[in-house]
Amino acid sequence: MTDETTQVVRNADKSRYDVLHGGELAGFAAYTEEGDQVVFTHTEIDGAFAGKGLGKVLAGGALDDVVGRGKVIVPVCPFIASFVRKTDQYDDYVKWLG
Repeated sequence: MTDETTQVVRNADKSRYDVLHGGELAGFAAYTEEGDQVVFTHTEIDGAFAGKGLGKVLAGGALDDVVGRGKVIVPVCPFIASFVRKTDQYDDYVKWLG
């Protein structure tokens, strides 16, 4: 579930994407940038915000930003990898490791 009080922002200083809900930090997706690749390493939603669909909002917003910046998505984090596999929207922008 999303509404006008939910937003995803790139927090470059901390190398992560933050999802804010009602002005509060609800979770994040950590990454490293390696050249033209953005490697997602960990995603976490605070338990107080569980069940609101914020993980999906976070993943979608982060991946859209990566694609919009002309970068390649490298989904090492299991949550991000699962999200990517459930849609063909990012197929042209993903590099799978292993």
